[in-house]
Amino acid sequence: MPYPEIRPRRLRRNAAVRRLVSETRVDPAELVVPMFVKEGLAEPRAIASLPGVLQHSRDSLRKAAAEAVQAGVGGIMLFGVPERRDATGSGGIDPNGILNVAIRDVVAEVGDATVVMSDLCLDEFTSHGHCGLLTPDGGVDNDATLEAYAEMAVAQAAAGVDVVGPSGMMDGQVGVVRRALDAAGHQDVAVLAYAVKYASAFFGPFRDAVESALEGDRRAYQQDPANLRESLREVELDVAEGADMVMVKPALPYLDVVSAIRAAVDVPVAAYQVSGEYAMVEAAAANGWIDRERAMMESLTSIRRAGAQIILTYWAVEAARLLRQRY
Repeated sequence: MPYPEIRPRRLRRNAAVRRLVSETRVDPAELVVPMFVKEGLAEPRAIASLPGVLQHSRDSLRKAAAEAVQAGVGGIMLFGVPERRDATGSGGIDPNGILNVAIRDVVAEVGDATVVMSDLCLDEFTSHGHCGLLTPDGGVDNDATLEAYAEMAVAQAAAGVDVVGPSGMMDGQVGVVRRALDAAGHQDVAVLAYAVKYASAFFGPFRDAVESALEGDRRAYQQDPANLRESLREVELDVAEGADMVMVKPALPYLDVVSAIRAAVDVPVAAYQVSGEYAMVEAAAANGWIDRERAMMESLTSIRRAGAQIILTYWAVEAARLLRQRY
């Protein structure tokens, strides 16, 4: 056989060379850690389907936020778990509801050392578990829900949040939230639009984390996993309505979508490595089937390589520490 004249393996020969020519790197500042805070808890509580992730008490949330900042993560995304729910999700709008209280707690704890974000959706607060208000026949009323989102956005901004994340996939949600924030004097609060959120099977452990009351599914408003062009249209609409950033959720099954959106827009693109993605790796690693740390970092690198500038992941704090050690 002819002697190889081209030898790409020269640039793979050891760790130092591989590091030098690496095309994609994940930076701790690009990672956002989701955190759950449950009303009435005295001590943090483990979530069985999300090993290593907790439902926090208010006190443990403050400590976890400080630890995340120390690790160097770029942001914290907060989710509230109320003691009581109702048909309209009023706890999400109440200034003294658990999510708004948690925002104030975290902002007081970490200040502007990281970006404090909050989920803007009613599903954690409704007795039926849907992301909006229901019509008499049980469907989700898009326009009535928008009014609730506007109130919720203003309540979160008043609590001190830096970024709101409208995630309910209601038509027009970004524009309504942007106008409500501006009218209330919160022009500096940014909107991270869950522009592309699929009706995914990978959300299961998250629903345990927020103790979801959902029966049925959300296919009437979340996207069909088969569709890509629809995602590009959703993103285009959200950017036109004033989204400062856009997000794809889930991440790993939709890397092609992340890549297509990165090519289509000039705002930051985020991806949410959701609970099912995390739980699969944790379960396989616990059985000795894969190398946990390598799988974790490989999955994050793949999301970054696809074009996501911001990654929401339950591994954010651990990954940030590892990255600091490496680089």
